[in-house]
Amino acid sequence: MTAASLTIDALDAHVPVGTWTIDPAHSSIGFFVRHLMGKVRGTFEEFTGHMGIAEQPTDCSTTATISMSSVNTANRMRDDDLRSANFFDVDQHPDMTFESTGFTVHDGGLELPGRLTIRGITRDVAMEVEFLGLDETGLQGEQRIGISATTTIRRSDYGVGAAAG
Repeated sequence: MTAASLTIDALDAHVPVGTWTIDPAHSSIGFFVRHLMGKVRGTFEEFTGHMGIAEQPTDCSTTATISMSSVNTANRMRDDDLRSANFFDVDQHPDMTFESTGFTVHDGGLELPGRLTIRGITRDVAMEVEFLGLDETGLQGEQRIGISATTTIRRSDYGVGAAAG
């Protein structure tokens, strides 16, 4: 018996239909920003999310919630500043959220359009998605899918930092 799957011919991908939960132990949410003459890299350590896979790409959905207080750039003073009203204002806006509806096949690849909310400001974004594979590697033999999604935003669009003023 074959279960229903999302088939994306352009990627030669067949992903079983169902709800997939982001596994924090095997996932990461990272970023980099230009600062002075270089790039500062960081991560968000606390996040949750789900991806609903349907038979048609346009019927799929994704949600993610990221705790802004979990920012980590390996510099405590900088992280405290990022949590402050100068940047993320985590007391007023504790979470960043992403919500999508559907995938689109774009130039032979996958795109995940959605709404990103930071500091209470919501903007449309499109994430480029890379399907990394399907495997049964869980401790109980459960299936796992690997997906990477990236996008570029301007922090000023979300009122983040002095440049946003």
